[in-house]
Amino acid sequence: MNGPASHLARSYYGKVRFSSSKASGRVAVLYQALDPPIINGVRKPKKPGGYQDSGADIAYNLQQCDDVQVVTPNKSPDPLKDGDWCFPDTEEGILEAINKGANYLWSNTIVFASHPLQTSTRLTPFQDDVRVIGQGPLVVDKYDHKKFVNDYLRVVGGFTMPRTFTASSLAEVTKSADDISYPVVAKPIRGRGSFGVKVCHNKNELLAHAEELSNNAMAFMVEEFLQGEEATVTVMPPTANGQDYWSLPIVTRFNHQSGIAPYNGVVAVTANSRVVPESENGPLHERVARECERAARLLGLTAPIRIDVRRFKDSSESPYALFDVNMKPNMTGPGRPGRDDQASLTLLAANGLDWDYKELLRRILGTSSTLRTLRTLKPVENDLFLPQCFDS
Repeated sequence: MNGPASHLARSYYGKVRFSSSKASGRVAVLYQALDPPIINGVRKPKKPGGYQDSGADIAYNLQQCDDVQVVTPNKSPDPLKDGDWCFPDTEEGILEAINKGANYLWSNTIVFASHPLQTSTRLTPFQDDVRVIGQGPLVVDKYDHKKFVNDYLRVVGGFTMPRTFTASSLAEVTKSADDISYPVVAKPIRGRGSFGVKVCHNKNELLAHAEELSNNAMAFMVEEFLQGEEATVTVMPPTANGQDYWSLPIVTRFNHQSGIAPYNGVVAVTANSRVVPESENGPLHERVARECERAARLLGLTAPIRIDVRRFKDSSESPYALFDVNMKPNMTGPGRPGRDDQASLTLLAANGLDWDYKELLRRILGTSSTLRTLRTLKPVENDLFLPQCFDS
């Protein structure tokens, strides 16, 4: 999709209000109660609270929509209590939601190959009648491996990416540290947010951080540090109407801490991020948006993703490179008492289309798949890869 066409598409999608095609939609939101498994010796850190805060935000706001019913664990949920609004993502929790009448499950959690949404035989009788908002568990199991995704995009070609270094273990770093061009970023290959991410300006800093990650049983990756402006691109998946992948307005980020954008639980995104206005959009913005859409299309994703990008140099003439594909963007938002200041990078992007939080949620609801379809989704084939792409 070329620049002018993409602008027209975003303008059109932003102005047309979403209307649910199923008036009988009854939505239950799932939160992360299960610990992520160890995959190839690596465990992704579990978020404290298991996304119950954003789950409650989602359920509360959907309840305010005229054409959406929300199913909750508590018949009279308290807006101040996160746990009143969402179900645990255990087999029993999911079945409870369905037995209470839910035919839409909002998977506001981290899924994996052995997750009940994928493996539970007790859910099989419902897989044609229950729709899920989220990614396929088999897909996330593979794509949460950040090095796998980045290396796949490099091998396919046509993507602007940072340089990568074969240094995913302490032994490899020790062996190759003298041959690495600094500064670099070392980060967990199955990380969450900015946890464990550090800019290393020299060999000593890299060795020290690699040792710290290794001591915490975190396999990691090392890539070129992109020193220019950081931004993020939310890509929306196709809907039942046949719409292709398309990106929301780009959000630029600033006020970094030691070169890294801080975790939004520490610094609110409204304090360090803003939508790039149409007047500031140029060919490089259009180019990175198209690359992000193509990445989502190649990966075959079924829910919104957020791809972090950054310019190579601190110059408006420097292109953006894709460096982090996030399978589950944060979805906090305002509405409940005391949460008027809540936002997320995806919501900021949606605001650029004059969508409020409720409209964003309704749009995402329109991207649901049947549970059967979700269970059949597979990650991309890996026969393009060289062996080192799978080192963990």
